Amino acid sequence: MTNADFLSSPFPEPIELPDIDTDGPGRFFNRELSWLSFNWRVLEEAENPRVPLLERLRFLSISAGNLDEFYTVRVAGLRELAIAGNTTPAADGLTPAEQLVLINENARNLLMAQQRVLVALHDAMEVHEISVLRRNELTDEDVAFLEDVFLSQVFAVLSPLAIDPAHPFPFIPNTGYALALQMERTSDKRSLQALLPIPAQIDRFIALPGPGHRFLPLEELLILNIPSLFPGYQLKAHFEFRVLRDSDLEVEEEAEDLVREFEVALKRRKRGEVVRLTHSAGAPETLKAVIMGELGVSEAEVVEVDGMIGLSDLSELVLDDRPDLLWPPFKPRVPERVTDFDGDMLAAIRQKDMLLHHPYETFDMVVRFLQQAARDPKVVAIKQTLYRTSKKSPIVEALCEAAEDGKSVTALVELKARFDEAANIRQSRRLERAGAHVVYGFLDLKTHAKISTVVRREGKTLVTYTHYGTGNYHPITARIYTDVSLFTCDAKLGRDATKVFNYLSGYAPPEGLDNLAISPTTLKPRLLEMIAAEADHARAGEPAVIWAKMNSIIDDEVIDALYAAGQAGVKISLVVRGICGLRPGIKGFSDNIRVKSIVGRFLEHSRIVCFGNGYDLPSKKARVFISSADWMGRNLNRRVETLIEIENATVKAQIVSQVMAANLADVAQSWVMAPDGTFTRPDVPEGTFAFNCHRFFMENPSLSGRGSAGASDVPKLTHTED
Repeated sequence: MTNADFLSSPFPEPIELPDIDTDGPGRFFNRELSWLSFNWRVLEEAENPRVPLLERLRFLSISAGNLDEFYTVRVAGLRELAIAGNTTPAADGLTPAEQLVLINENARNLLMAQQRVLVALHDAMEVHEISVLRRNELTDEDVAFLEDVFLSQVFAVLSPLAIDPAHPFPFIPNTGYALALQMERTSDKRSLQALLPIPAQIDRFIALPGPGHRFLPLEELLILNIPSLFPGYQLKAHFEFRVLRDSDLEVEEEAEDLVREFEVALKRRKRGEVVRLTHSAGAPETLKAVIMGELGVSEAEVVEVDGMIGLSDLSELVLDDRPDLLWPPFKPRVPERVTDFDGDMLAAIRQKDMLLHHPYETFDMVVRFLQQAARDPKVVAIKQTLYRTSKKSPIVEALCEAAEDGKSVTALVELKARFDEAANIRQSRRLERAGAHVVYGFLDLKTHAKISTVVRREGKTLVTYTHYGTGNYHPITARIYTDVSLFTCDAKLGRDATKVFNYLSGYAPPEGLDNLAISPTTLKPRLLEMIAAEADHARAGEPAVIWAKMNSIIDDEVIDALYAAGQAGVKISLVVRGICGLRPGIKGFSDNIRVKSIVGRFLEHSRIVCFGNGYDLPSKKARVFISSADWMGRNLNRRVETLIEIENATVKAQIVSQVMAANLADVAQSWVMAPDGTFTRPDVPEGTFAFNCHRFFMENPSLSGRGSAGASDVPKLTHTED
C-alpha cells in the first residue's frame, strides 16, 4: 500500500497459507512473539529519518526498557512453567519451553540490532556535536576534571568487593549492573577476582566540559580509577554485566491485610531469581563462570553484547537544550467550551456531554474537574478509581483536600498495578490520613476501570457528574499516551458508575446497568453479542462493518468471533498497537479482516469499538463504545473493566469520523500486519504526502469540545506538511 487512504482503500489481497491449520492452534499467532514484533517496530522508529535525532535515541531507550520488562514478567513466568515441567500449550499450540527457545533467539537478534542502531545514532550525534567517549579518547584536561568528579560525586558511594570464601557474593538487584574484575597483585603476582557494583543513584553518563555536548559512561570512569579502588593491584581483564530478575508478584489468596501482604511481596520481588544476564564482550571464561554460578543462570540465559549494556539509560542523553533535535513543541489545548464557561468544568459538562482526546486536549481538565469538585461547597461526595498515578499526584491532592473539607470521598486504590504497587500503597495511606474511605477492591481481580463521580447538590436534587476514561489518572503519562475522556452528567451513566463503585466496595454484583457493561461479568458477552449482530447484518445483505482500536487482542473467543463475522461478510478494520494473536488476510479464512499498528510520537492507548449496525461507517446509526479493556483474557475475565456506549450524537461523530477515521487513514506511522505476524510499512515515495494522524489531531480540536468559537463540522483528514 502506497500513500493510499487506509479508510477507503480496498482490503489487501488475501494470501494463501497452506501450512497454517485454520481449524486448529495455527489460527492464532503467538502472544510473546507478537509482543517482540511490536518492540521491533519501536526500535525501527529509532532508524526512521522522519523522526528527530534525539527522539530516535529515545525510541532506542524505550525499546531496551520494554525488553527488560518483558523478560522480568513474561519470560520469568514462562521460565517457571518450563522448569516445573509444564507442557500445557498456549492457544497457538506452543509449550512454555518451545516459546522460550523462539523468544530467546528473537530477543538476541533484537539486542544485536539495538547495538547496530546505537552505533548509527552515535555517528549522527557526532555531526551535531554530541559525543559519548571512551576513556582512551579523553584529553589531559578531561582526566583532571574527572578526578574531581570521582572523588566528590562517586567514590563515597562505591563498594568494591573481593570474590572469595571470606566475602559472600553481593546481591545485584533487578536491572542492576556491575564490573567484574580480574586483578593481579603487583608484589607477588597473586590473582584476585573482584566485583564493583555500579550504583544506580548516580547518572549513567557524566557530562564533560568543552565545546558541544561530551559524555563519559560511568563504567569508563570506574575503570579509570581502579588503581585507587584496589591499590597494589593491576587490572588484567574486566567485563560489565547486568541482571534481570523475576519481577512478578505472588500474593497469598487469603491475605488478611492486603497492604501488608503487598509490602512483603515487593521485598520478595527485589530478590527474584535472575532470568537474564547480559555482559560485555571479552569476558574471561573463568570469571564469567564464577558470576554465572553465583547468580544461578544457565548458558541459555546469558547474552554477550558487543557494545553498551543497559541501553535504557540512553534516555539521559535526550537533551532538553537541543530543541532542534527534538519533536517540535506542542501545547495541549484547553477545550473551547471550557473556556466559554471561564474554566468551569461542571458548567461545561452541564451544557452537554464532552469527549476530550488526550494529549491533544490537556489532561489538566480531568485534574481541574476534581479540584473544582473538592472546592465546591455544593459537592457532597467524590468517588474515584486509581490504578496508576504520578508520585505527586494532583488528583490525590484534590481527593485529600475534599476529604479534609468534610466531603465524602471514596478511593478505590488498586494495589496490584504492576511496578506501581509501592507508590499505590503510599497514596492509599495518605488518603486514609486525610479522612477518605480507601478500598482495595478484589483480591483475585484487578480493578482497571477508569471512573470518577462527583455528586453535587443542585436545588432539591443530587446531580452526578461522571468521568469515564480509557487511560490512567496519571498526569505525566497523559502527556504522551493517547486516550479519550468522556465527561457527562447523564443520570443513567451516573447511576451505572455508582453501582460499579458499590460493587468494588461491597462485592455485590451490579444489576440493572442502563448503559455500562463490566468485566468479568457482562463486558465480554456484550462484545460477542455485538460482533454476532454485525454478522447477522452481513448475512441479511445489509452493510456490516466493525472498526476497533486497542493495545492488544489475544482472547481466543473474541478472535474466533471476529473470524466468523469476517467469513459472514463483515468488513473488519483493527488498529492494534501491540500484541495481536489474530491472523488477518488468509485467503478463504480471514479475507475481510485487516490489522494495522500505529507507532509514532504518541503512544496509542485508547480502546474504541464501532459497529455499523446495518449501515456503512461512518454513520449516525452506528453503535459506538469506549472501554478501559483490551481484548485479552486478563482484561475480559480477571479484571474489573468498563465498556461504555456513546449515545450523544456529537461525541459519537467525533469518535467515528474524527478519531477512528484518522487512525484508519494514517500512513506515516502505520504498519500493516500480514498473516504470518510480520508488519511492513506502507511504501511512501520520498517527498510524497503521508497522512499522519498525530499531526492531524495536534492541528484539529475535538468536535465535542468546541464552543461558540468553533465550527460544527468534522474536520477534513489532512494537515500541514513539514
